[in-house]
Amino acid sequence: MNKQLTIVGGGITGLASAYIAARNGYKVRVLEASPHFGGLLNTFPIGGNRLEYFYHHFFTHDVELNWLIKELGIDNKLVYKKTTMGVFRDGTVYPFNSPSDLLHFSPLTLLDKGRFAATSLYLGKLARWEDYESISCLEWLYRYAGVNTTNSLWKPLLDIKFGPYANDVPLAWLIGRLRQRMNSRNRGEEKLGYLQGSLDTLLNALMEKLKCLSVELINHSVVTNLQVSEGKLVGLQTSKATYSGGDYLFTIPTNYAKELVKGIDSHLYQQLDKIEYFGAVCVILDLKKPLSQTYWLNVADSGSPFGGIIEHTNFIPSQDYNNKYIAYLSRYYSHQESISSQSNEEIIATMVPYVKKIYKTFNPENINDIHVFRTKTAATVCDLNFSRNVHSFKSSIQNMWIANMVHIYPDERSVNNAIRVSAEACRVMGMQTSFIPAGNSLSGKIGG
Repeated sequence: MNKQLTIVGGGITGLASAYIAARNGYKVRVLEASPHFGGLLNTFPIGGNRLEYFYHHFFTHDVELNWLIKELGIDNKLVYKKTTMGVFRDGTVYPFNSPSDLLHFSPLTLLDKGRFAATSLYLGKLARWEDYESISCLEWLYRYAGVNTTNSLWKPLLDIKFGPYANDVPLAWLIGRLRQRMNSRNRGEEKLGYLQGSLDTLLNALMEKLKCLSVELINHSVVTNLQVSEGKLVGLQTSKATYSGGDYLFTIPTNYAKELVKGIDSHLYQQLDKIEYFGAVCVILDLKKPLSQTYWLNVADSGSPFGGIIEHTNFIPSQDYNNKYIAYLSRYYSHQESISSQSNEEIIATMVPYVKKIYKTFNPENINDIHVFRTKTAATVCDLNFSRNVHSFKSSIQNMWIANMVHIYPDERSVNNAIRVSAEACRVMGMQTSFIPAGNSLSGKIGG
């Protein structure tokens, strides 16, 4: 008789886990609370095509993602293109793609530039993240990259991304972030990947493959109660039905999972309660004209209402969207910050005028439409020695397993890293995962 697995959460971690388990001969069902599977992979129609709620791209070294795309037979849809990056600082947009661009970055002295290059190279290529969990990014950067370098570049970027937690972000996180970016560069040139038709292409192909493998996909299914007997999870109740038997893998955010074990396992609840999440908002501008020629602009300006402008159609041609030009205004936020309770209209009224400060030629009359997408669980709040708070895949309740965004630390959230977490969770559960190639992702290293 086949082993049985019930997966709670139909985002990429849950769906990738379902695929791995089904290939291992498991009878699998996936329960998703919302009407749609995909989680942060979801898309909306624009210009005769589809676009992600939250910007996505792939790296050339995303081995696990490339494996899944090939397994699904959609590798002919994957394209890699050269991209450009910039930094806005002190009223000026600076290109930031090569050593020569760094030399022309006037906010830094020649000594600052040398220290920036040396420290970035060390963190991205040589440093071991395990050695730098107990020191904050800012503390280390002030000491080694220098005060001016840190205040001109790193501090504004960390402030806008982490808000009140900026002083406590461990250097281990920055090591993971820089390693991810540097490994995507070849002689200073960066190529990024994208799927023609958006991540909807991946989601549809994966869903079809799961159906072919007889995986049961059940949406509108909110888990309301766990049935635990003698320390063992024997079943769960949803808004639709009761399910029992086999193992249970929870891929939902920890703040939802903890509520399900409250009153059942106090130790597990306390462990899960240590995890907090950042929210995120993307204001997507549908434009008649591009803002610039830059794909990714980091805004290193104190007081900016967003941390970056990502001009999607400087990556994927506007012709793919009936000649519309698309730009994301991106912002992470703590739930303590006022933006977390602002309406979409208030956020638009704050963000859109600021674009004019960066790009002087921007005219709001060039906006065809504005779309706003938000999530309460965009990334985990990682503070010093965060690995101590990363719970094991195997929980203290027998038959209950947990794999989610927490396990991506110290790496950065991505589709590839979610697949790596799925592979590690399935391996720990006793499945065969040797058919999944392992790249240089740092995800899934903690919790096994």
